[in-house]
Amino acid sequence: MNGKVFRRIAFSVNPESQQFWRLKSIMSMITLEQANCIITAIFARGRELDCRPMSVIVVEPGAKVKAFQKEDDSAMMRFEMAYGKAYAALALGRSSSLVRMRTEERPLFMQYLIRASDDQIFPEGGGMLIRTNNGDVIGAVGVTGDTQERDEELAAHGIRAAGLMTDEDCANLGTKVRLKN
Repeated sequence: MNGKVFRRIAFSVNPESQQFWRLKSIMSMITLEQANCIITAIFARGRELDCRPMSVIVVEPGAKVKAFQKEDDSAMMRFEMAYGKAYAALALGRSSSLVRMRTEERPLFMQYLIRASDDQIFPEGGGMLIRTNNGDVIGAVGVTGDTQERDEELAAHGIRAAGLMTDEDCANLGTKVRLKN
């Protein structure tokens, strides 16, 4: 949707209406400042927990990279792994750890989805949707470097440190979230 079309839609709807804000939230995405805050918080917490070198990516809706950093001594393929976790969360609307569980439960189905995504889905824990305080998805984070459980813990920590919310945080908002398959 280009900017001109959005402006026409926005001005044809009363700015005080719920419909206007729903349209506005569709166009929302994570800011660079928020993305960098998430990454900084994850690196700091990873050092506190004595994690291996971490790599973190934050992507906008549509899986466009907003920010990526990897600590010194991170393995070469960390970008692809972090991206695949964030992509999995966005593509399937759930954390990448739930995508991993779905892969175990329905391997043929997930094999098809992975191929259909040109192998961009990486079904390992560490990818989470990033939500606003009203539950709208504005991006995803992918964390890699330690165990998938620790990667997931760090992803949630970074999201919350930026003043944003995870699926779990939004479960009681009336927003549709997936906490299990």
